[in-house]
Amino acid sequence: MLRNATIVAGSTEQEGEEEKPEGEEFEQLQKPQEEIKDYSQFEADNLSKSELEDFENLPEESDLQSVEKLQELEAECTETFQKVLLPKTRKASPDEKYIETLLTLESLKLQATVAPSEELPTLEAECPEHFSQEPKDNLDKSVFDLLPDADVNLNVIKEPIVDRKKRLKSAKSHVQKASYLRQFLQGITARLFSTAMPSSDSLQNTEVRVLTLNDNEHLDSTLFRIEKSWILQFRIGPSLYGRKVHIYTNYSVTSDDYPSKQDEEFIRNQYRVLPWYQDVGCKYSDDTSAYCEIEARRAGSYHYYFTYDKTEMSGPQGSGFFIVDPILKYGRNEELLLDCIQCQTVLAKQLGPFTSWENKLRVTRESGYNMIHFTPIQQLGQSNSCYSLSDQLKLNPLFSDGSSEISFGTVQKLVAKMRTEWKITAICDIVLNHTANESKWLQEHPECTYNCVNSPHLRPAYLLDATLHLFTLDVERGDYQTKGIPCKVDSEDHLNAIRHVLLTELLPKINIPDMYMCNANKLAQEFLRMARNRVPPVAGLPDEDDELKLIRDPQYRRLRATVDFELALRLYNVYRIDCFDEETRLKRCSEEFKKKLDQLNKIAYDEIHSHLTAAVENCIAGIRYFRVQDDGPRIKEVNVKHPLVPRYFTDHGMPTSLADFEQLLYGPDGKYLMAHNGWVMDADPLKNFAAADSNVYIRRELIAWGDSVKLRYGEKPDDCPFLWKHMQTYVEQTAKIFDGVRLDNCHSTPIAVAEYMLDCARKVRPDLYVVAELFTNSDQKDNIFVNRLGITSLIREAMSAWDSHEEGRLVYRYGGVPVGGFYQPSIRPLVPSVAHALFMDLTHDNPSPVSKRSVFDLLPSAALVSMACCASGSNRGYDELVPHHIHVVDETRQYAEWADSEKQLNESVRYVNSKSGIIAAKNALNKLHFYLGMEGFSQVFVDQIDQDIVAVTRHCPESHQSVILVAFTAFSHPNRDSANYQRDIKPLKVEGVLEEIVLEASLSHKSANTGGSRYTPQGDFQRDEHWIHGLAEYQVSLKENIQLNQSDVFEQGDSGDANILQLNFKNLKPGSVVAIRVKLQKNVLQSITKLRELITSFANPVSLDQTLMNIVGRMDLVALNRALYRCDEEERDDGKGLGVYNIPNFGPLVYCGLQGFISLLATVRPNNDLGHPMCGNLRDGNWMIDYIWQRLKVDQGTLELGQWLENNLKFLKEIPRYLIPCYFDVIVTGTYLLLIEQCYNLMGDFVKQGSTFVRGLALGSVQCGAVIKSARLPILSPNLNPPVLDFWKNDRGELEQASLSLSAGLPHFAVGYMRSWGRDTFIALRGLFILTGRYSEARFHILGYAACLRHGLIPNLLDGGKNARYNCRDAIWWWLYCIQSYVKEAPSGTHLLTDKVSRLYPTDDSPALEPGKVDQPLHDVIQEALNVHFQGLVFRERNAGRSIDAHMSDRGFNNQIGVHPETGFVFGGNESNCGTWMDKMGSSEKAGNRGKPATPRDGSAVELVALCKSTMTWLAELHAQGKYPYAGVQRKHRDGNLTNWTYKQWSDKIHNNFEKCFWINTVPVPCEKRPDLVHRRGMYKDCFGASQQWSDYQLRCNVPVAMVAAPEMFDPQHAWIALKKVEELLLGPLGMKTLDPKDWAYCGDYDNANDSNDPKVAHGFNYHQGPEWLWPLGYFLRARLHFSIENGELKRTVASTKAILSKHFTELQTSTWRGLPELTNAEGQYCSGSCRAQAWSMASILEVLYDLQKLEEQEPILLCSEY
Repeated sequence: MLRNATIVAGSTEQEGEEEKPEGEEFEQLQKPQEEIKDYSQFEADNLSKSELEDFENLPEESDLQSVEKLQELEAECTETFQKVLLPKTRKASPDEKYIETLLTLESLKLQATVAPSEELPTLEAECPEHFSQEPKDNLDKSVFDLLPDADVNLNVIKEPIVDRKKRLKSAKSHVQKASYLRQFLQGITARLFSTAMPSSDSLQNTEVRVLTLNDNEHLDSTLFRIEKSWILQFRIGPSLYGRKVHIYTNYSVTSDDYPSKQDEEFIRNQYRVLPWYQDVGCKYSDDTSAYCEIEARRAGSYHYYFTYDKTEMSGPQGSGFFIVDPILKYGRNEELLLDCIQCQTVLAKQLGPFTSWENKLRVTRESGYNMIHFTPIQQLGQSNSCYSLSDQLKLNPLFSDGSSEISFGTVQKLVAKMRTEWKITAICDIVLNHTANESKWLQEHPECTYNCVNSPHLRPAYLLDATLHLFTLDVERGDYQTKGIPCKVDSEDHLNAIRHVLLTELLPKINIPDMYMCNANKLAQEFLRMARNRVPPVAGLPDEDDELKLIRDPQYRRLRATVDFELALRLYNVYRIDCFDEETRLKRCSEEFKKKLDQLNKIAYDEIHSHLTAAVENCIAGIRYFRVQDDGPRIKEVNVKHPLVPRYFTDHGMPTSLADFEQLLYGPDGKYLMAHNGWVMDADPLKNFAAADSNVYIRRELIAWGDSVKLRYGEKPDDCPFLWKHMQTYVEQTAKIFDGVRLDNCHSTPIAVAEYMLDCARKVRPDLYVVAELFTNSDQKDNIFVNRLGITSLIREAMSAWDSHEEGRLVYRYGGVPVGGFYQPSIRPLVPSVAHALFMDLTHDNPSPVSKRSVFDLLPSAALVSMACCASGSNRGYDELVPHHIHVVDETRQYAEWADSEKQLNESVRYVNSKSGIIAAKNALNKLHFYLGMEGFSQVFVDQIDQDIVAVTRHCPESHQSVILVAFTAFSHPNRDSANYQRDIKPLKVEGVLEEIVLEASLSHKSANTGGSRYTPQGDFQRDEHWIHGLAEYQVSLKENIQLNQSDVFEQGDSGDANILQLNFKNLKPGSVVAIRVKLQKNVLQSITKLRELITSFANPVSLDQTLMNIVGRMDLVALNRALYRCDEEERDDGKGLGVYNIPNFGPLVYCGLQGFISLLATVRPNNDLGHPMCGNLRDGNWMIDYIWQRLKVDQGTLELGQWLENNLKFLKEIPRYLIPCYFDVIVTGTYLLLIEQCYNLMGDFVKQGSTFVRGLALGSVQCGAVIKSARLPILSPNLNPPVLDFWKNDRGELEQASLSLSAGLPHFAVGYMRSWGRDTFIALRGLFILTGRYSEARFHILGYAACLRHGLIPNLLDGGKNARYNCRDAIWWWLYCIQSYVKEAPSGTHLLTDKVSRLYPTDDSPALEPGKVDQPLHDVIQEALNVHFQGLVFRERNAGRSIDAHMSDRGFNNQIGVHPETGFVFGGNESNCGTWMDKMGSSEKAGNRGKPATPRDGSAVELVALCKSTMTWLAELHAQGKYPYAGVQRKHRDGNLTNWTYKQWSDKIHNNFEKCFWINTVPVPCEKRPDLVHRRGMYKDCFGASQQWSDYQLRCNVPVAMVAAPEMFDPQHAWIALKKVEELLLGPLGMKTLDPKDWAYCGDYDNANDSNDPKVAHGFNYHQGPEWLWPLGYFLRARLHFSIENGELKRTVASTKAILSKHFTELQTSTWRGLPELTNAEGQYCSGSCRAQAWSMASILEVLYDLQKLEEQEPILLCSEY
């Protein structure tokens, strides 16, 4: 389904795949009558229950109200369309108007408000512009007539006629019609706009989960769960940016996805590629806006994988699974939520004859369960085990009483009745791993088992098994009594004697190692024979892998192992220097070979002997448990029924001796010697323990089930056709009857088999509920099974808890989120899940807790299980207090039936009722569990009150009601006198009002009624011969839905706080439980209501508080900067703020504005980290709440927002403290998103229609652009044409210019003279102001700096203009470059050239003048700067000395600028100063670098030459167009002569000299001036003519900057070579190394606090000598894009660029500053001295994205390109 998206221009095959479904959707619109043959069909599928019930039960007096309801329903389409599809901010296109008109006309037609004689308006008349165009896909006016006719007349409904049927028919027809129109409109709108438009409700409620794909991330053991109707969205992660990614999935299309299509059959190995879309409204897309999606309509397990082109790896580059949970239905098509399941296991064979099933199952019904788990209902084997099936396709004959025929259909009818009438669903086991020994089909198909023919590797294990069997018979006869082994084994002495006999007599006798060894003599003779006929190989060293190994005989015959004779001859048939004749050589070679064989035999013997030794110890351990240990069954007699060890194989025939057994295993009847199944402790569940590479059987590690044989499927149906087909029929039959299956022995069932069978079952029942119990001891391995098989719920056992604390931990682990958890957005990342749990107080595999704990623990443990936020369950017998294990094999009795009368109950144990055991209490607990699940009590808190008492809270985040259950566990039997005193228990305190005590329940011995102890131990239990029954001597006491004054457990306490409810325990004893329901106080609920109204409005912008919308709509970007950002120094600079908020135990936030809180919430919210100090601070007091609005009210621009937040945040103070974090998050986040959206709205289309990446970078202009009192721009000319800057009053009441200034970076360059830097400003200005559409801010900066022009330069440090420093040579050229950008890219940009500039310094020596005193047009200021450079100037900085620079040497204050007359290159500076961006001045006296610039870069710096060239070319063009008044520049010589250059001449001179002066060829060439200084070749120099000549030849990151500024002066091939060199040597993860790593001065890690003696790094001297700066990387990427076109590398370069930028996107999204840093240390490592949000870093990357967009507009490039 395409939701709010457009199809991205992608590969041809993707586009083709989309065309067909779209065409079919349109075809569906053309023929709706064929799809909806009558309204009743449509009604059943599409009308909500509430819509129909309103008219089924329509009272006559409410007719007029009903008409109004109908009219509201009709208006729904119009409201949805107008509010969702046509926001008022957009102008309707012809297509949109067409649809809106169509809607209106159809509504009129349906309402029948137009008289029959009246003509309806036509679409042609209403939308002529639509019909003047080519209709979309032939969708024209005929679509108006597609709706079926219906007799709809509202007047009929209004008339008080007697014929009610007619009225109902008309009303229902009207509803159906309106509902159909709603669906019809959605389909047509989806068709026209490539988007599906759900109703407004569904838009708000649609859940979207985003799964981010990362390179080489295989998540096959990670569990992702989604629900039906959710949308799963795939987005590529940063590691995949720039790649052409193809996502494949085996999720199949359903008719819900495309109504005109049949459901596609799910074929697990059949995949389809998903089409790519881009975010709605995102015109300027990149990889961050691309996604694929699936709307989950079909339950099951689905696999996805992805590939991309041009990779060295084969196969998928990433993969994983997602599970779509099934929806269980019961009753009248009601949904049974998974967390509401209450399942009881019944052993089917204990149900007895089918005619008695209902009475027995009624016990389950009356106990409050809504699901029954049946063990297999098929025919059982001789052992009578529930899980040993003799015929999977026959019903258990036990169910027939002879009076009537019982079939699977009969059972199916009962299950259907249970489902619809009882509202009880049913699941049944499927047993795939084994079958009963007696299964008749095994005789015809022995290939279905692991036997001694098809699995000869089991022959040694069979021989051992036969030996142990004969040993049992011998011991039974008393043959070993003289050796200490009697007929009754019951002591350690007996075990020692058994061990001795096995090791010294029996194992040597059968000599099993022979079956793995070779006949060394025979093989040596064969070797000698072959060697005589072979020429020895030429001498040489053998390969490492050439090691001779024994090859086991495939049939495992004795001494029949062999070796690779070719290898043996190569290794041993060699020339020997110790032999002088051939016979001697052959003899020696044969002897060496035989010696090797003996070694190999020894290795084989030792290996098998170790296995056999382990087998003996495993046998002894088993005998010990069954016969000696106190916790075992203590069986003593040794006989065939109770052998010493269980059999591992079946027998065939009548073998009586070892010789008979050995002959049998090698003969054809060996196929009937079949391996038993079982389980292996701590085994790898993914490994087949019967496979040839397993030693389980020979080591006797299997806990064998002697009644069943293990089935051998192979890997696919062709490997064993009969078995696969037979079991498929069995599984499909089970799925047809039951709502789900329990996969028995899941961990040992081959995954491929279970996958196939469950796929077949889902074809029969698509919403199949699948349950399994796994014993992998690993969540990861559990997830592999869950993912592969689509397991819905894993069985978890409360009996695994060893104390109450562990039991409470399990309750918390298996579901729910913390109480007070954050509200999660409907669109959010898909995070790994824990497998859904079916949490059971007892499973049928485990003994009764009566025997393991105490009878008094059954009730509290059941209560704790019922409070878990997951499915719950139990085993039949638990509630009846059956004190023993109801064994799946040995039990033969039947379950008790439900008693219809007290008489029945008293007469026989055959009957039970609500008074039996804890049935009444379990019913109450089940009701509570169901209520909690249905009503959304999804939040859980577990409190360990003391060592025995656990309190569990379930909280509903919607109603804020809580249910708290307190359980007093009894893991051991309580003391008899425990009833006589009340343990000191801390009171129960909860915020709110007690609504009711839901239940109080306790168990007691009946003797308490006559004065005995309620904790009297049970007496001797006598089992009835026919009926399974429980302890009758205990009774349960239960109260439900009572008030406090009726309570036996609680009494009112005084908490000292009116809002805190305190309940004191007056009578809570072991084995008791109590549950209360609490609601919030009335005043609190009122505050909650206000807050929830805000939440609703934030979720639905249509209903958003217009006051807030108006406030935000009036805010400009200056106000938004204050509301969202401002670091600590900026806030304090006003003199009003208190700085950033400091969270105790955490630290200060990075911003004062909302971004500071949002950055933190973004990490706290997804993990529901309520223990975070931020949440603690919110719970502890209102400081954070007040801080947010208080700081906003001090400024006029944010005053209204502060007042709104004050008025709405006050409600937080009136709600329970534990709820404050979640509501605080919603309000702050909602407000934040509105403010961010307003930021985008105030910017240009590049941002408005940009991707997430573009928008995130564009916010850098808001972060760094602020009005700062201590860092204003110079006052602009009062004569400036509009727009002009505003003025506002300062603290003294004086008018001041409200000038926004651009910070170089936060937090270090935030305020004062350090905020505004000339070069930083204009390197960043194009990206942050011009490309974002903030043209006014760009203009004001250009004019403000122009006012300060002096010495032909603009300031390095602005400091308001009057304290500026003119110590940089590059700022002027970046300023000119930005003027060029503004003129070219801003609307009416050339007007800037004539804008008035109020000169502060009209001459170099003039004092600062007042604004407007000397005004000049900007073009005159530009001309002055260029003339000064062309003339040349040497000057000394004003006030030179320590007052303006504490570290610079005296010579450093001397400045020079000029233009070289031969080359046209601008030059300047000296070796004592640093006039470009690499401006680090040494400051360490200790290290001796003080006053020494690290990077003088005097002479002609490469980027300045390029910026000059770009300016000259541009001005020449402007002059030619008559838009710039000056043709060129003039120099006056000392002799009075003049030199004139036109700008064209200047540009040409630079162009003609650049390559020959800067290019260093790949190989030496004649006339190279200083080849001795060349360190790298195939590069451009960093400077030309530097005082330190070697520095010209340093490889730095500045050349790409020059390539972007003036690409025309580079030879394209040379440029490409140089760029590859830069990429190879300088490219880092986030930035560019500032120096060649091989340079002697390179040091990659910057630390300004370094106080060492090393002059290279002391006081951060290496600032630009290796650390990796981000802004040059933007220019490097732009240069590559430009020159890739001329070098035929565009596609690869685009892909590579996106891949490189992926790290910047990650940094931008994860940095708490939400910006890009200034620099990093080597290899992208964090640099503590770097600004965290640097203006030019974000600007340069934004410029790369802009260039990418422009390239794709010129020539579309695949969204995911190859790399």
